[in-house]
Amino acid sequence: MARTIKQIQDSIVAAKTADSVLAGLSSTSMVAIWRLWTYVVAVCMWVQETAFDAHKAEVSAMIAALKPHSLQWYVQKAKAYQYGITLPDDSDTYALVPPADTAVLIVTNAAAVELGGVVRIKVAKGSAGALSPLSGGQLAAFTAYMNRVKDAGVRLQLTSGNADNLRLTTEVYYDPLILDNTGARLDGTSATPVKDAINAYLSSLPFNGLFVVNELMAYVRDNVEGVVIFSSPVVQANYGATPYVGVDVEYVPDAGYMALDDAWFDANVMYSAHAPI
Repeated sequence: MARTIKQIQDSIVAAKTADSVLAGLSSTSMVAIWRLWTYVVAVCMWVQETAFDAHKAEVSAMIAALKPHSLQWYVQKAKAYQYGITLPDDSDTYALVPPADTAVLIVTNAAAVELGGVVRIKVAKGSAGALSPLSGGQLAAFTAYMNRVKDAGVRLQLTSGNADNLRLTTEVYYDPLILDNTGARLDGTSATPVKDAINAYLSSLPFNGLFVVNELMAYVRDNVEGVVIFSSPVVQANYGATPYVGVDVEYVPDAGYMALDDAWFDANVMYSAHAPI
């Protein structure tokens, strides 16, 4: 990184002071000839160092543009997609970054994984707790964009699906001074605090993040006042039209995000009052 002109001039003056041969240059005037020459040389060196920095940055950018890209690069490119906006010729970057209309940034969440020589990119739109898949037209346009910006020879699989479904069967032991036998708070502030906590946990997971059964149990116990015991639930999950599978420890959602099956939960949760401990 280029030094400032003052830093360079100070180093020249320090070198002059340490050299006995130059002891005769003793004037303390700020406009002494010898001091003016140190300033001129400092400026010249600053220009050179600044040019070196610019050259280094340019070469680094060229190298970065030529090297094979990482999975994270594909994630960044996916989020940079601008719906309805074309790319400039021979470029993988939009003319306006950021765009004038941020509504065209429809891909809010993305993840890239490599499976069997194919890079699968999962995407969704919306915000945490309200994610949804791209429409058919949006996914088609996004696919055309990614095929244009990807590295040559890389095979992509681009998907955007509905949330994986989560089914929970469990028993909740509650403090009867805080909750009733339906799980509602006695003070009337929430009719479904346990379900709300489960949905909050799912929303807190990073896109394509790991769902962990023990973490869910701890989250409910720690965040729902009145829950004494959240017993180990029977957990099942599926995506699309696939059969439900049991989840004993952890699960990575195929769509990248999950949603609680509310009707199943309501029919398969039991609330039992717990005696004082």
